[in-house]
Amino acid sequence: MTTVYERRAAPAVAPPARRSPAGVVLALLWAGAAAVLALWWTDTGSVVGAAGWLTGAGRIAGLLCGYACAVLVGLMARVPLLERRVGSDRVARWHAMAGRYTVCLLLAHVGLILAGYAAQDGASLWHETVTVVLDYPEMLKATAGTVILLAVGVTSARAVRRRTGHEFWYYVHLLTYAAVFLAFGHQLALGNDFNGNTAATAAWYALYLGVAALVLWFRILAPVRLNLRHRLRVESVHREAPGVYSVVVHGRRLDELGARAGQFFRWRFLGEGMGWTSTPYSLSAPPRRDRMRITVKALGDHSTAVALLRPGTRVWAEGPYGSLTGDRQSSPKSLLVAAGVGITPMRALFETLPGEVTLLYRARTAEDLALGGELEALARWRGAKVLYALNGPDGRRPNLSAPALRSAVPDLAGHDVYICGPHGFARDLYEELRAAGVPDRRIHHESFEL
Repeated sequence: MTTVYERRAAPAVAPPARRSPAGVVLALLWAGAAAVLALWWTDTGSVVGAAGWLTGAGRIAGLLCGYACAVLVGLMARVPLLERRVGSDRVARWHAMAGRYTVCLLLAHVGLILAGYAAQDGASLWHETVTVVLDYPEMLKATAGTVILLAVGVTSARAVRRRTGHEFWYYVHLLTYAAVFLAFGHQLALGNDFNGNTAATAAWYALYLGVAALVLWFRILAPVRLNLRHRLRVESVHREAPGVYSVVVHGRRLDELGARAGQFFRWRFLGEGMGWTSTPYSLSAPPRRDRMRITVKALGDHSTAVALLRPGTRVWAEGPYGSLTGDRQSSPKSLLVAAGVGITPMRALFETLPGEVTLLYRARTAEDLALGGELEALARWRGAKVLYALNGPDGRRPNLSAPALRSAVPDLAGHDVYICGPHGFARDLYEELRAAGVPDRRIHHESFEL
């Protein structure tokens, strides 16, 4: 069954594209790292002997690790400027990279400091380790924080994540907050660069308290306010294709959320044993004043259970997130390319993007085409075109090479191209689009492969 929303006329002309602040944000983050190095440089005299070099390198690694911890948590705060302007996928990749840097710096700090102290005291590495952990102030808490952070790093590795459930990874990941809290006192108590340096200490407190405020507001208080204000509940569930279901969520004054076609929310359904899991699903239709819709394919335990939701089930949502919106559009012509359940944000954009729009929908068989009736109706309504890329009778995949794309979509190089689908599909399609002459700045995609 296909749920048809009332349609609103799309603007005829594309508005000026909004530039992403990603470059500015990255510049600020690297400037912070440079300031940390400057703190060590101004507070360090001459470095003498192997012990001095090891200890000095350990101090640098420790300072950068402490800074990276703050950045790591800040990128988890779901700040709207980052999530909606930079893009949730890019922020997620930054967070993953910051996590790898943090773990490497942590290991370097521990190993170099202990080696430097051992060389200075003429003791064995084991003896020095036991002495530092048991006798130095704040070290027991710092050791616990170190173990937790390493555990988070191990469970975040792709090889481990493929063998564990999302819920396990998610709740272990939340322990990052505990690890950072436990290690903070150690940084100030044993950090030579903070002892007697009031300005540096105040700046460090400001950094960590600022990040804590972002987390408190955007991850706790803002979601509580959203859900108390809008009172979301499941209105209905509809089958769209084999294993694909749409969920219509009803609420109050949903237009005040500022959600856009192409964005997603993180959804938690408070029933059917699903309340422990928060999962991102894109809006599959433009949001209305009193309802929103998502379309979900059964790929795991949570998405499979969506089909069993009952009307009236309470919903806890966080968002909107994502930058795959009309703000990226810079041309009056757009090509939307969807693969599988990636049709969900593309269907919403197909209705709302201004100008000349073409939709290319990739699926294995005609039976797998979700929301097909809506797409055809929208195409007739706005004079747009829908193209299907299905496997052949022998299972052969359709040709989506650069020449084939140029043949199917005249003036392809002059289009904005929006892509949503599996990571491998999007990567291969990106290469073909570049070969077809589409500029990189006009290829828009959000990928959540960490």
